[in-house]
Amino acid sequence: MSESITHVIVEADGGSRGNPGPAAFGALVRDPATGKVIAQEAATLGIATNNVAEYSGLIAGLELAREYAPNASIEVRMDSKLVIEQMAGRWKIKHPDMKPLAMRAQSLAPFGTEWTWVPRAQNAAADALANMALDGKPIPLRPAEVVPAEGPAAEPSDQQKAMQGWGAQTEPPTQLIFLRHGETPHTVDKRFSGSGGDDPGLSETGLIQAQAAAQYLSTVGGVDAVVSSPMRRTRETAAVVASALGLDVVVNDGWVECSFGDWDGHTFAEVQEKWPEALNAWMGSTSVAPPGGESFDVCARRARSARDSVLAAYPGKTVVVVTHVTPIKLMVRGVLQAPMSSLFRMELRPASVTEIHWYADGLASLKSFNVQPSLV
Repeated sequence: MSESITHVIVEADGGSRGNPGPAAFGALVRDPATGKVIAQEAATLGIATNNVAEYSGLIAGLELAREYAPNASIEVRMDSKLVIEQMAGRWKIKHPDMKPLAMRAQSLAPFGTEWTWVPRAQNAAADALANMALDGKPIPLRPAEVVPAEGPAAEPSDQQKAMQGWGAQTEPPTQLIFLRHGETPHTVDKRFSGSGGDDPGLSETGLIQAQAAAQYLSTVGGVDAVVSSPMRRTRETAAVVASALGLDVVVNDGWVECSFGDWDGHTFAEVQEKWPEALNAWMGSTSVAPPGGESFDVCARRARSARDSVLAAYPGKTVVVVTHVTPIKLMVRGVLQAPMSSLFRMELRPASVTEIHWYADGLASLKSFNVQPSLV
């Protein structure tokens, strides 16, 4: 058991030879800082379907994480689109056999668990474990190669170096440059201004800020696309930037600001006075939504889906994403593997730039945060 590890990756898979047919699962828990496998497990299930085997692998992986890294946050990586989308809440669970398995997995997944679909080739270790079980081969608790050896420490492998952030990547990253919209009247008054509010446009100062951002981004070079939230203030900011870069604006609804429901248009002090209990509950848990609004957890799932769509559409490219405070904070939180409560400890200025690079293996790095361009 490791009390010191703060974040782990669960890799899981399952399969059936016949669907339904003889089935097995494989699961492992990996330390992302070193690439080492902390623990692994595989077992046969008798006659079952692929979906049952995949969910069984997920449950086994989450149980291993709870046992060997009980205080760690978790990212689950699987090549089953069905399981990942259902666990992330984007797809409904219709089959009755899946519901109890999904409920068990949800009960094991700690708050803030990230659900990541990966190509089959990137889930080879868990797949190999499942096939070893089906073939009747013994499954060690840990691979022999990760057992500490006597003598000097071995040179880290290329994979471990890459996972530590100082190794060479074989493919260029997709560079997302997040631009918060320019100032609006609500920005000045510090009012909640979500997707369900009155959707103000840029103020005169906000337009100047957008022009400064456009000038700054023109010096970056090689921007391939400009993607924007559908809200007025982001579209107006994006239009200024896209014009300077000679590009069109692509609107993606997933980047819209979180909905604050009844709080939209109110200041924090006004909300504190009118909805004190609801505000305390909202600040105490990211699963709680404002009255008539949207929780940060729901917004996070939407933002991750928007991110995935951009990464899929522009692999290895540079994309400016014009969006809002909450989606940008959620992206930063995810990269830093920080708790969701960190959203209340970040501040983003209007028209500020935050840059994140995503690599083909799913890893990401924060390159800059809250950079404020100015007109020269």
